Amino acid sequence: MKIYAVKIEHISKHVFEELLSYLSFDEQERIKRFKRYEDALRGLTSKLLLRFLIVSLRKIQNKSIHFYKNDYGKPFLVGTKDFHFNISHSGDWVVCAIDNLPIGIDVEKIHDVDLDLSKRFFSEAEHDYLLTLENKERKEAFFDFWTLKESYIKADGRGLSIPLNSFSFSLKGSNIEFKASNNCGQWHFKHYKIDASYKMAVCSKKSEFSEGIIHITFGELIRKVQTKLEKY
Repeated sequence: MKIYAVKIEHISKHVFEELLSYLSFDEQERIKRFKRYEDALRGLTSKLLLRFLIVSLRKIQNKSIHFYKNDYGKPFLVGTKDFHFNISHSGDWVVCAIDNLPIGIDVEKIHDVDLDLSKRFFSEAEHDYLLTLENKERKEAFFDFWTLKESYIKADGRGLSIPLNSFSFSLKGSNIEFKASNNCGQWHFKHYKIDASYKMAVCSKKSEFSEGIIHITFGELIRKVQTKLEKY
């Protein structure tokens, strides 16, 4: 298992357009449909990071990279059964988890939340736990739960077709207990500290996790893309 993170920086329109050319034509069109620059930049960075990692780790050319999606929209790399990946982005961060078994990752910027959300989407035990906390601790715990839930439904591969209140987490220090109403198999979870203003969680079939995060600067990612990837 390896976990990568890139903190996004502003780039000129010229550089943005040049970097787009390293994506497939379908990916380029999807990026261009974003109305907000920040969303487009996060989308571009996510796809560039994944393509760079595939080229580096799988030793295949950029233009030979092809993806397919399962019935729930989760992407997989064509031609491999032992290469699993998952990407998440929020605010200034893009993160990617890679392993040889199913894996999910979620990063979220901490912000004020309406407890109606937890009442609607969380289990009763999770919601009741949040009610016992003061505002700052409540926000932290909310996103502890949220990132765990997102990481699980992404690792599982069925996404939001799994009701978020059909499974539950209990937080006891660094220990994470997972309970589900259905037979979902064995999953393991871990929180990572990436930034004081963010929460991040990883869900894996393995009990052994990567000890840390591999940070790649935005400038370094651009240089690696320009030197290792071919354009479309």
